[in-house]
Amino acid sequence: MAEQVLTERALNRALLARQLLLDRADLAIEDAVEQVGGLQTQYAPSAYVGLWTRLRDFRREALTAALVDRTVIQATLMRTTIHVVSRREFWRYAAGVRRARRAFALRTGGTTDETALIDAAAPLRAALAAGPRSVKELGELASGFVGSLGLWIDLVRVPPSGTWERRKADRLALAEDWVGPGDATEEEGLEHLVRAYLRGFGPAAWRDIASWAGIPVTDARRAGAGLALVRYRDEEGRELVDLPDAPLPDPGTPAPVHFLPHWDASLLVHARRTGILPEAHRARVFTSRNPFSVGTYLVDGRVVGAWSVRDGRVVLDPYEKLDGHDEREVEHERSALEAFHA
Repeated sequence: MAEQVLTERALNRALLARQLLLDRADLAIEDAVEQVGGLQTQYAPSAYVGLWTRLRDFRREALTAALVDRTVIQATLMRTTIHVVSRREFWRYAAGVRRARRAFALRTGGTTDETALIDAAAPLRAALAAGPRSVKELGELASGFVGSLGLWIDLVRVPPSGTWERRKADRLALAEDWVGPGDATEEEGLEHLVRAYLRGFGPAAWRDIASWAGIPVTDARRAGAGLALVRYRDEEGRELVDLPDAPLPDPGTPAPVHFLPHWDASLLVHARRTGILPEAHRARVFTSRNPFSVGTYLVDGRVVGAWSVRDGRVVLDPYEKLDGHDEREVEHERSALEAFHA
């Protein structure tokens, strides 16, 4: 039987549904974080805005409390970027990306002697065995830890840093102390990455899964080989895979206005097939001249402008002209986001 062909709009609505962007959800924070495949948080407020736009009646202090009580965990994970994931899924994420992250560091770090790097990381582990320490407190032990020594120790970033109130995520702890002993194999981790991606971003091509996770395509395919997946085609004939019971809304489903945070993962290149970020606007959102990226807002499931906070006001940078109804909807959400920042 020929596979069903999914249009760009169908893929857009599937992404919005799975990213909780068709309607604000009544979910616990950890459930929402799991649904969307974690929240990217190089900029700590991104997790707060990302949950505000996805959850009904979300309050900033609720995420800070979840980080403090370890319901959710902040760590460098997919694509060697900082993410917030649930505690119950942390070790599967960490196990799935560990080998690829280390292999990349060995290729680019000037040495292929992994044993020497493991030995060099031992003093950092010993320093953190007494409890969390800031990068400043660790001094030379933490110098360049991202992409080097920190790859040979499972580290997490812990409160009060990495929160709305103290944004730089520079306080570190050993994952086995903060989260609990590691309980996932690499195989379990890789399979989890495939499931988590399709749960939050599918249907998708294998290269999209690999790009999001930061793993080789061969690892993604191998991990998915034992899963009962369904297959589709996009309009260009490319194969897409998906979880069998994942939502596929009618392409005509209305999509409300949503404001997205800096670096929202739904806008990255792995989700290009969905049209959520028109290619004409991509360079305005992600550019070497603006490595901080920008917050964006969606109308009918696509980016039509950017936003920023200036002197306590949420200020818009429109990319397209809107009709009166859409302008009123954007203003309603803009005002609500401004109140959220107050």
